[in-house]
Amino acid sequence: MNSLFIFLGGELLISKDWRVNEEIRVKEVRLVSDTGEQLGIVPIREALELSLDKGLDLVEVAPSARPPVCRLMDYGKYKFEQNKREKEARKKQKVISVKEVKMRPNIEDHDFQVKAKNARKFLDAGDKVKVTIMFRGRQITHPELGERLTLKMAEQLSDISAVEKPPKVEGRNMVAILVPKTENDKKEEA
Repeated sequence: MNSLFIFLGGELLISKDWRVNEEIRVKEVRLVSDTGEQLGIVPIREALELSLDKGLDLVEVAPSARPPVCRLMDYGKYKFEQNKREKEARKKQKVISVKEVKMRPNIEDHDFQVKAKNARKFLDAGDKVKVTIMFRGRQITHPELGERLTLKMAEQLSDISAVEKPPKVEGRNMVAILVPKTENDKKEEA
């Protein structure tokens, strides 16, 4: 069973299911106690008896080592605590989505202000904003109009955003991406 184990600050992190107790099929193992003390290389029967005496599980943490490394621990309790830590880590993650604001190169000023207001709302919510200028027909021969419009949007939102990807023509569209400024960026600017 291929699994990954990591010792992080003296704490064992198990990433997948491991062979436990009778599932371990080797003659000898390098045994580590529940306190982290090295008990040396012992026969598997002796290691299983020791785990039963202590009321703990024998868990194979390094199957690729010769002999495999096994540890005495309460496996059920450990899996529960690991799942709890993973849930906490998922709660702290922030999902950043990309919102899109589409315009044409000959947009009127009021319409542009409405688009800028929507982009500001998205940035305040912590989302990235993809500014897309759509060219129709021969408008593509004047990409500088789209670039000027994109830079105007970036300038208008410069107090709360930064340009992640500068304006670039992709097919019949020009695309730029704005990201919300972090607190560090705002402090540096002040």
